Amino acid sequence: MSAPAPSPLAIVDAAPLPRQEEVLTDAALAFVAELHRRFTPRRDELLARRAEHRAEIARTSTLGFLPETAQIREDPTWRVAPAPAALNDRRVEITGPTDRKMTINALNSGAKVWLADFEDASAPTWENVVLGQLNLIDAYTRSIDFTDPASGKSYALKADEELATVVMRPRGWHLNERHLTDSDGRQVPGALVDFGLYFFHNAQRLLDLGKGPYFYLPKTESHLEARLWNDVFVFAQDYVGIPQGTVRATVLIETITAAYEMEEILYELRDHASGLNAGRWDYLFSIVKNFRDGGPRFVLPDRNAVTMTAPFMRAYTELLVRTCHKRGAHAIGGMAAFIPSRRDPEVNKVAFEKVRADKDREAGDGFDGSWVAHPDLVPLAMESFDRVLGDKPHQKDRLREDVDVKAEDLIAIDSLDAKPTYAGLVNAVQVGIRYIEAWLRGLGAVAIFNLMEDAATAEISRSQIWQWINAGVVLDNGEQVTAGLARKVAAEELANIRAEIGEEAFTAGNWQQAHDLLLKVALDEDYADFLTLPAYEQLKG
Repeated sequence: MSAPAPSPLAIVDAAPLPRQEEVLTDAALAFVAELHRRFTPRRDELLARRAEHRAEIARTSTLGFLPETAQIREDPTWRVAPAPAALNDRRVEITGPTDRKMTINALNSGAKVWLADFEDASAPTWENVVLGQLNLIDAYTRSIDFTDPASGKSYALKADEELATVVMRPRGWHLNERHLTDSDGRQVPGALVDFGLYFFHNAQRLLDLGKGPYFYLPKTESHLEARLWNDVFVFAQDYVGIPQGTVRATVLIETITAAYEMEEILYELRDHASGLNAGRWDYLFSIVKNFRDGGPRFVLPDRNAVTMTAPFMRAYTELLVRTCHKRGAHAIGGMAAFIPSRRDPEVNKVAFEKVRADKDREAGDGFDGSWVAHPDLVPLAMESFDRVLGDKPHQKDRLREDVDVKAEDLIAIDSLDAKPTYAGLVNAVQVGIRYIEAWLRGLGAVAIFNLMEDAATAEISRSQIWQWINAGVVLDNGEQVTAGLARKVAAEELANIRAEIGEEAFTAGNWQQAHDLLLKVALDEDYADFLTLPAYEQLKG
């Protein structure tokens, strides 16, 4: 007996958008509906499993490599599929949302890859979800241009051979899309909406351009979640009639649980795997989230004091390089989030030196590429990797067999000398309020204090406030972190913002709402798994 036809999806609570009919076609929505019917039940089971795993960590305050998958780690013979030509050289990747101007600038940036982001750098308003898809379709058909209404400056694509290869990042498994529901009123997972619309419209088009449908997979917590993605890919390729193995996926190792399952994640995706990426802020957020009640030895200091040279971060990144190269996959390094200042060359000089040192270290450690947030940083990062790679597209031949990471090395948080400071608390509150306010206006990538911040930044900010309060942390000035102190700092920051931007702009913004939401997720006894879940309920559009 054949499977029932998918129920048509309803578009709910969404104002019509220009040209939405080009994205939300009956055929595309039927494909998304079938993805939803087949895979959402397994998604739901895996989210329940996350909660069970977290409860086990709370009970034991430890993590280890999985005994039941030891044979996968010990088998020296398997490799991931060879990289397609368009993904063989990934020495510099730029990240950013899929608004029209960013789409053109990122493709023109000189980077080898653009991470076209529907996740942490994009607030999931219906406009961003749908028009972001439209912008990518227009880019592939070379029918995209943009004129800045403020400056009058026009933007257009360079020649095809000069454009970055797109690797698209859908939302994580935990987020639903409230504007698309099935016949029972259930919301479709945002991951399947983003993947489904993009794949359906562009898979064949990208093959015709000599590339393919390539994806970054965020927030993965286990190899079973990677297996689900692999099954989605297998079904999708058959559905539209393109060869198996056309899809390529790079998995962000940005959760502490995934760090213990890197080989298994590559194994599950091996016919579709392209590499792994070291995502710093979400990784720290995941450590705090999972070990938030593990006592003083799991307390993180100020986020800016946790550099990539911290012993437990070195363990994580070196294990990632070793794992990737052992299996023939690309190892992609972390983000250079600095935003150059047009007015302050001294700020640029100091920041560029830090970026250069960071990229030199990554290239020297064996990474095959790395991320930047701004086009001006592309040449800087390119220099670091050119110096090490020369004419080679990558350095997968560096197997890093000298690396020997033990399970306990990845969670040796107390190996850090740095301690939480009052300035760190203030910064967490400042960044949290400023980021959430912009997110509620539909902006997911926000320049704050010369850094490009995304949702991961707000997550580590609110998580650290929560952890410091619940661990009874005493700061460098002798004050204990309490809910009262957090409220006092937040009130001061709100007053500072009002004075900084003026009463009219303050009233027009979402500042009080952002302040209240930050305090809710930082102070509630019941820790929210993701800030974006309660924030999405307040997001208009």
